[in-house]
Amino acid sequence: MRSILDTTISSRNLVTRIVRRMTMTSVVAWTGSHTGPAAVAEFSHPPVLKNDSRRQGLVEVTLTAAPARLTLKPGVTTDVFAYNGSFPGPTLELTEGDRVIVHFQNNLPEPTTVHWHGIHLPASQDGSPFDPVVAGGKRDYTFTIPKGSAGTYWYHPHLHHKTGYQIAKGLVGAIIVRAPDDPLPKLSERLLILSDQRFRPDGSIDLPDRHSPQGRIDEENGREGDVVFVNGQVLPMLQIKPNEVQRWRIINASASRVYRLSILNQTFLQVGTDGGLFEKPVELNEIVVANAERVELLVRGSGRPGSRTLLQSLPYDRYVPQTRPKDWNRARDLVAIQVTRDAPMTPVTIPATLRSVPPLDTSRVAARRVVAFGQGMINNRHFDFSRVDFNAKLGTTEIWKVENLVGMDHPFHMHGFQFQVIERNGKPEPFLSWKDVVNVRRQESVRFVVRFDDFPGKWMFHCHILNHEDQGMMGILEVKR
Repeated sequence: MRSILDTTISSRNLVTRIVRRMTMTSVVAWTGSHTGPAAVAEFSHPPVLKNDSRRQGLVEVTLTAAPARLTLKPGVTTDVFAYNGSFPGPTLELTEGDRVIVHFQNNLPEPTTVHWHGIHLPASQDGSPFDPVVAGGKRDYTFTIPKGSAGTYWYHPHLHHKTGYQIAKGLVGAIIVRAPDDPLPKLSERLLILSDQRFRPDGSIDLPDRHSPQGRIDEENGREGDVVFVNGQVLPMLQIKPNEVQRWRIINASASRVYRLSILNQTFLQVGTDGGLFEKPVELNEIVVANAERVELLVRGSGRPGSRTLLQSLPYDRYVPQTRPKDWNRARDLVAIQVTRDAPMTPVTIPATLRSVPPLDTSRVAARRVVAFGQGMINNRHFDFSRVDFNAKLGTTEIWKVENLVGMDHPFHMHGFQFQVIERNGKPEPFLSWKDVVNVRRQESVRFVVRFDDFPGKWMFHCHILNHEDQGMMGILEVKR
């Protein structure tokens, strides 16, 4: 495999140049038949939420959750829950510093919430299980996007015992926060929301009783579907011009599936994760994206005009061996990538340093916590609304250690605050980044540092395998003044 990068020194700064030396994908004569059907539709983005405000710096939108009937499989309509009638829901596009007002209407036959996953905001606006919106009810979510928080986020329900069900029914949407001084050059962007689904023969969504054989497997492994969607499409065709560099924002919105992403015979640059850009780009030939994680990649149109390649999810074993799916070890085709017949584009220059990611100060640590993941429990306890598991003081820094005691992966998510992973199994992380989800592999431990600068209140932390979260694999952190 040939490299994506040719590093040169300019008189002004060190730059990383995406050049023609990237992998030549034209050697792949793909027809779409080796692991799945041929691409049947052009890649498309979800709709964008309309900003009803004309004031600079104010974003005011209306979001409605309601039952709908949508075509998710060819020739079949399926009963779903949808935001503003679409799956995925419309994308909320924001800029650092924006004041945001979301007028939310719940037209579902049951309570729900809207959780703004990864956004730093007051606890009262987080959309946690503490603040359900009753069936037929409405509320306004209001918050301000902090400076330095540009990145890719998402929104979804967070009703206790029903989060997995409501997301499986279709309630997911993306949030993109942009910086006014983005260090990356202006690139064509692609948003990829990854999700999976399981259907009954009549096209309805398969949500088995938890006490059935399949239900018990879902409770242990987390629910997975055999149909994988990208923006609600199956194996769409994404066009890229020769030599063009695109910025891909990828969200894993699946309930439990982990994606090990790779482009056949091609490397790419990872430039960001949950909390936005890295300090320096990282060249990769594959990347693991656990459920609820986000990544930003730079992908180049390689190969001769008209050639095709694939974005795939390679086999990844996150499972308890006894209930591991039979087909876990096969690659899944996600997106067909076609190089157009346009004239080659001029190579772009990517800064070697994107932004500063200063390390959190660990010289004064107020507390050191241990979160032990068992099967369905945290620290041998199920979630209890009336119990606060950890108390923290506003303006302090803490170090948390998440220990996975069982034989499958568990992704840890903290509401309200970004953190920095500092080591895994005692080995330092190779570089710093801002995270709100970290996948903790079987029998692994992860340590991270977090600072509670503002926004007192009660915050959730939990496993983001949705079946586990709904079972009670969740705790409460209370930050007090």
